[in-house]
Amino acid sequence: MKIIHKHDAPEFSLPLPLHASIHLADAVLKDGEEFDLFVGITKKYADQLKKLSLDERDADLQNFTGDKKRFGEGSYEAWYKKNRTPFILIDKRTDELAAIIWFGPKPLGAKSRKFGEEKEYENQNKYHTVSFRTYPVFRGRGIMKNFSSFVMEIYKKHFPNSIFWTGTDNRNNIFIKFISALGFWPDQKHSALAENWLVMVKE
Repeated sequence: MKIIHKHDAPEFSLPLPLHASIHLADAVLKDGEEFDLFVGITKKYADQLKKLSLDERDADLQNFTGDKKRFGEGSYEAWYKKNRTPFILIDKRTDELAAIIWFGPKPLGAKSRKFGEEKEYENQNKYHTVSFRTYPVFRGRGIMKNFSSFVMEIYKKHFPNSIFWTGTDNRNNIFIKFISALGFWPDQKHSALAENWLVMVKE
């Protein structure tokens, strides 16, 4: 996927105000399908996120993430108060949420909702969690690698001392292969493999 940066995008600091959104780039797949890339989520796409998170047909999402509790049963607004910064891809033709990547300060290894823990953390924490989601219609189409690299670079400019980490179910082999290709490596010290909790880190 080719990403075309919008040079007229305004300057901004992170996190944005709730439901604020800035169009940062356009993205084009090899087959010509086009996407808009935003930082921040308007209410319309937050509503789509909630619906997608409740989709019981999406076995991967339900089995490997806590999004049903986080966004489906929970409140996007409450989640956003934890100093989260989401980036999204929107299909230009259908106006559908194709993918989301979010960041935020969180102590290394702190478990997610799926594993029974989610708290509010201080901004000054040097470790920043990052989460990646692609929704069913758009999976397997090559949209995530360049999207991920692009938004990690932007976020790093705003938080230059941050160290990225992500936690996942250690049986989620496709995701582990994907983030390994992005330069993440296993942190055995902060993992709990007996509970299927794998922590991976990228400086």
